[in-house]
Amino acid sequence: MTRILAALFLAVPALAALPASAQDVVASYAAYIGDRDLFNSNGERLTAPAQVLRQDRANYHRFGIAQAGDEWDPLFGSADNRAAMESMVNAGSIEPGAAQILMSGGAMVLVQIFGSGGVGTSVQVSVAR
Repeated sequence: MTRILAALFLAVPALAALPASAQDVVASYAAYIGDRDLFNSNGERLTAPAQVLRQDRANYHRFGIAQAGDEWDPLFGSADNRAAMESMVNAGSIEPGAAQILMSGGAMVLVQIFGSGGVGTSVQVSVAR
């Protein structure tokens, strides 16, 4: 099911229109952003999409909290890479309107990580509607 969702995301025209300077896709994953992803480990509500994406990956890799639709990724098992998530989001993009949907939870996201040599430098995030 998640592979089908990922294929549908890839068909979105906005994802195909990458800038000429775009790097290689080094990884991608689909994830369901649920209520547990909206709060940090201290129970505080997160306030930015990058924080939610980072918490989702911490929940998945560190705390073993996987929700239906969550996929493994090869980068964010590392705490250092999760810490770099915010700068990768700032260097990349979140499709219009997706940030608000992501911050509300209950959304499937596709995250494509761009970089080179297996090192991510930016992410592009889209949300299923």
